[in-house]
Amino acid sequence: MKPQITIGFDAKRIVRNRTGLGNYCRTLVNDLAAVMPESRLRLYTPIKGCADLCERIEPRPNVEFVMPRHTIMPGHHSLWRSHGIVRDLKADGIDIYHGLTGELPYGLRRAGIVGVVTIHDLIFLRHPEYYHWYDVWIYKQKFKLACREAKRIIAISECTKRDIIELGNVDPERIDVVYQSCSTRFKTKTDQEQRRAAASRYSLPERYVLNVGTVEERKNVGLAVEALEHLPDDVHLVIVGRRTHYADKVEALAAKRNVTDRVHFLSNVSTDDLYAIYQMAECFVYPSRYEGFGIPIIEAIQSGLPVVAATGSCLEEAGGDSCRYVSPNDAEALAAAIKDSLPGTPDREQRVARAQDYARRFENIGVAERVIDVYRHALGGY
Repeated sequence: MKPQITIGFDAKRIVRNRTGLGNYCRTLVNDLAAVMPESRLRLYTPIKGCADLCERIEPRPNVEFVMPRHTIMPGHHSLWRSHGIVRDLKADGIDIYHGLTGELPYGLRRAGIVGVVTIHDLIFLRHPEYYHWYDVWIYKQKFKLACREAKRIIAISECTKRDIIELGNVDPERIDVVYQSCSTRFKTKTDQEQRRAAASRYSLPERYVLNVGTVEERKNVGLAVEALEHLPDDVHLVIVGRRTHYADKVEALAAKRNVTDRVHFLSNVSTDDLYAIYQMAECFVYPSRYEGFGIPIIEAIQSGLPVVAATGSCLEEAGGDSCRYVSPNDAEALAAAIKDSLPGTPDREQRVARAQDYARRFENIGVAERVIDVYRHALGGY
């Protein structure tokens, strides 16, 4: 790979998403900019987005945001990202265009621009029951287009790679597994005053296990509600994340199991408060039926928590063998694993330490260097 290249990125999630995919994109771009000072990184977005999110991209001379050259009519932003952007990429001399969240524009290969795409998961194909039928159709078309236009495909886990091969009929030689780049910010230690303030602000119970993520059916937090029946009465469940209709089902389940007073929903939690909420928990529980990777598991490990998660997708890859894993249908097994992870249980602290050693493989610069290897391979020719 020549020492100086120009790389374009789909920055839609960078300027709009506060968690999940947005964090992945921002962390990776920041890491790449630091280790590729001679190269230009151009972040393409049809809208300015949220100023505070843009500011999370570290100011460097080799990084810049790029808006469309021509005025886009309201409602046509997606059309520019899927078609019109190619003309701008050619004019800017882009060597590689990286679709950070599973999408590439039509005509990229024909324009002579090397395409790389990161695919996070194929849940819409593996579990279409969690989506509206029209959304499934749209996501399928985007997936097929990305596979056609990409020279190299990055899968964020071995699980996702297997899905791409099976469900997309893609040659495995075109796929590189590069785990998500995770920042180390959840290692930030909070002091007693920060913890007291967060506990007061959100009326946190004295003892709780924690779940973080959108409250949706696929993530299966209802299993953790069922597990409360088999845990000590003073152990509560705190759920942090955006509510969907599934949250109403979780509340109804809590009422049916007579544990309503032990289930706490929190939304719009600030980053600083989230650090404290993690660090005051006794255990992290993540019974999701399917994930592409599972960033909250890494956040919990960095926060010093033992983790109990579900089998069946990629969560064992995220947490390593020092975490506990149970069937996503077995509430009693989940409760037993949580009991085995509460303070004072044998080997708890040693398991946390081993998990933290394992999680270091996902942190920052090492991941960026793996992505650079993918770029180098991609530039070897079609």
